[in-house]
Amino acid sequence: MYFCKMFEEKKTATTSIASLGEFGLIEKIKENFGIQDPTSIKGIGDDAAVLDHADKTVVSTDFLVEGVHFDLSYMPLKHLGYKAVMVNLSDIFAMNALPTQITVSIAISNRFPVEAIEELYAGIGHACSRYKVDLVGGDTTTSQTGLIISVTAIGTAKEEKITYRSGAKEHDLIVVSGDLGGAYMGLQVLEREKAVFKVNPQSQPDLSTYAYSIERQLKPESRKDIVELLDELNIVPTSMIDISDGLSSELLHLAKASSVGCQIYEDKIPIDPEVLGICKEFAINNTTAALNGGEDYELLFTVDQSHFEAIKNHPLLSVIGHVTEKAVGCNLVTGLGQQIELTAQGWTSHQEEEEQGN
Repeated sequence: MYFCKMFEEKKTATTSIASLGEFGLIEKIKENFGIQDPTSIKGIGDDAAVLDHADKTVVSTDFLVEGVHFDLSYMPLKHLGYKAVMVNLSDIFAMNALPTQITVSIAISNRFPVEAIEELYAGIGHACSRYKVDLVGGDTTTSQTGLIISVTAIGTAKEEKITYRSGAKEHDLIVVSGDLGGAYMGLQVLEREKAVFKVNPQSQPDLSTYAYSIERQLKPESRKDIVELLDELNIVPTSMIDISDGLSSELLHLAKASSVGCQIYEDKIPIDPEVLGICKEFAINNTTAALNGGEDYELLFTVDQSHFEAIKNHPLLSVIGHVTEKAVGCNLVTGLGQQIELTAQGWTSHQEEEEQGN
């Protein structure tokens, strides 16, 4: 696996970005991107992209900043490019929409050669190909502090299917896709191995027993399949959000936007067996990891109770609770039957560094 070599330095000949210049770099990037989506009329190569959307258009933008959102000592550039796209596509899926185009802007320091940028865009290209979206524009500039990536995702949906955070109503079921806590525990493993490497640069970590969780951190997948599944089941969620900052934080966002409360059950929260094992190894409560870990990019949504029969046994979905009246608040019922108030302890971009644990 590539992960076993992630701390090795590449010592091959490289090409400086300065030797190409901005426009030369853009032309090199452009070589590997064509048009896939029929709504993309004009992509890279003009002053602006031209799109032709008949349905409602949804747009989302995210920044990824070196040293804040990613660590290149264990994050391969190709994986980073892929993840940067996933982060944004997940927001589109969280609106019950389908992505059609992206733009990518990067700020890069002179320590990155052209080959490194090609690796980054190879990951971006793989994401575009896998999810059938077009790269239609962006920008490049210099940075004095490392690598900064900004991706804007554009998507479409029928007006009647667009789902906001604000539509949850009392007695709705609370549903989550996939499983939770994997990305956070994968990060714990990577940070531990980074610390070991600093002490012994000759060490080569064996990460084979952590493959699923590490992939959840380094190369996550956004849940296009869930949006398609809901469409097949003829279900339009009453509210939806993606889980980027942790389950507890996202539940509180939905509850606040919808002016409701919520109750979830600890024994209903889906957690992969590998993640349970890593939690035990690190002496971290697995429920805490699932509630507050973040970066799983699963979808959290509410549906009317009438849809219970359609989703109750589906392997990709878990009903974890229900919506309550606002006065009840947001609570977790533990396996012992205790009721604990949910608090937002996941990632918040403007917390003080000591609170983040950085």
